[in-house]
Amino acid sequence: MIPRELIGTAQVPGGEELSLYSHGRDFIIGLGRNELMSTRMQFSEEQLADLTIDRLTNSAPHILIGGYGMGFTLRAALQRIGVKGHATVVELVPQIIEWAHGPMAEMTGDCLSDPRVTLRMGDVGDAIEQIAEGGEPVDAILLDVDNGPDGLVREANNRLYSREGLRYARHALTKGGVLAIWSAAPDHKFTRKIESCGFNVEVREVRARPNNKGPRHTIWFAVPR
Repeated sequence: MIPRELIGTAQVPGGEELSLYSHGRDFIIGLGRNELMSTRMQFSEEQLADLTIDRLTNSAPHILIGGYGMGFTLRAALQRIGVKGHATVVELVPQIIEWAHGPMAEMTGDCLSDPRVTLRMGDVGDAIEQIAEGGEPVDAILLDVDNGPDGLVREANNRLYSREGLRYARHALTKGGVLAIWSAAPDHKFTRKIESCGFNVEVREVRARPNNKGPRHTIWFAVPR
């Protein structure tokens, strides 16, 4: 049995400590006993991008991704947004980007240096609020910063899933834009909360692996009414 090897740790500002492990050829980012992401199960994070872009009418969309993680969502998006599309990635934890350029550099490739990508270090909630209060609206907001619609990684993330946070997201979107939120599990109360904030909502269950195996993850796709 191959043991996990701890590669590094990172303190989430105002939150918990993340750990990066290698396990054979795979990488795992964990939070305590919770496995937040792994190279063994990336399909649902890629589907976060693909299924969102399927719902957009703009062939060259501007999408906002929070956060970078292992880059699965970003790399999938870059395959779909065309040469004139743009992706802004908002990542709170500097070590996540250091790991992307360090131990996971082969997997990262050139996605962070792609001219269609803007990397912004900070809180994605701040970025959404700034857009909503007068910035240029985006075609999609893709959120995968916790294991679901609660502040697991840090308490301050709860604002993203609050009614106020959801309304900010609605005002930050273009007409026909999509707010997509990834979760490790379903949450029917959250579905009703999104609907109460002026969205039409579709909930999709997606497998963690492309062979229809692995855990079932949930993605909410919300379009302003």
